[in-house]
Amino acid sequence: MTAIANPMTMMIRFEVVAMGRGRACEYLQPEKKHQTLDGIINRLLEVRGKPGKQVQLSEAQMRMLCVLSKEIFLNQPNLLELEAPVKICGDIHGQFSDLLRLFEYGGLPPRSNYLFLGDYVDRGKQSLETICLLLAYKIRYPENFFLLRGNHECASVNRIYGFYDECKRRFSVRLWKLFTDCFNCLPVAALIDERILCMHGGLSPDLHNLDDIRNLQRPADVPESGLLCDLLWSDPSRDGQGWGQNDRGVSYTFGADTVAEFLQKHDLDLICRAHQVVEDGYEFFANRQLVTIFSAPNYCGEFDNAGAMMTVDETLTCSFQILKPADKKPKFGSFSFGTTAAAKSGLTPTKSKGMRNSI
Repeated sequence: MTAIANPMTMMIRFEVVAMGRGRACEYLQPEKKHQTLDGIINRLLEVRGKPGKQVQLSEAQMRMLCVLSKEIFLNQPNLLELEAPVKICGDIHGQFSDLLRLFEYGGLPPRSNYLFLGDYVDRGKQSLETICLLLAYKIRYPENFFLLRGNHECASVNRIYGFYDECKRRFSVRLWKLFTDCFNCLPVAALIDERILCMHGGLSPDLHNLDDIRNLQRPADVPESGLLCDLLWSDPSRDGQGWGQNDRGVSYTFGADTVAEFLQKHDLDLICRAHQVVEDGYEFFANRQLVTIFSAPNYCGEFDNAGAMMTVDETLTCSFQILKPADKKPKFGSFSFGTTAAAKSGLTPTKSKGMRNSI
């Protein structure tokens, strides 16, 4: 990403916008590799506007994506240090048609830089298409397209919630194991212009310094407790202060006081995370010091929620593009993109409609 980092004193502002296997591949010449990747990407994009239509890549192509992306993940830090502008997306959960809508509105890579916060697989019907497109973009544009690990990028979770079954039904268990190896190498957090800290879940009582994230070892399975677990599993709580017991039975909850103390200690302005269904696709917490982004509208076909994508521009102005459920939006691509800017200090916090756990 080529934008110049913003001054440390720059404030964050918010605005809202409505919108509708094979190892042989490692030895490909760059030009040939790009042609191969572009072919995969174009095949996956061909089903835009055709919700639910499968794209049957070959197992060899998917093995290639796992092998090449794994190498890139391990060559980049566990705490990514990014510069704006960047578009941030939350949970996708195999809702491939909605992922394509996000790209339609946000701009296809590399026209726009992207950061995804995890949970690409499970629940939805097209986890394979979803993760393959994301990995292909990561390999094709490694400095413009970034993927973090979510709690569903873990064998013990996606073995249960759909991804294993999809791999087994459409291809093989061997393919699922290759994806598992790839997921174990994903980075777990990102820092944007030294002001915005992003992860899938949330904070951890074991997070004392950002170097704690940088020093996490990869590849790694997700443990049942500790820093890595918390970064992927913890949740904010409006009902208490400090650290609390998480109803998920994993990790902790944390209060608004914990958020404020953490930001002050580390000279940060905002925590950006995903992991929970929110009605409008985004929701503030702790006086706009934390925002939850969820990008799978009409999640599982059971929640009447919107999805959202947050754009951070060069001045650290954050805008939210709202993706309504497909059956409640105008015809594909017909949204208007008017913008209204507002200073951070002048915004009225959104009324909480309640965050619901996505697992």
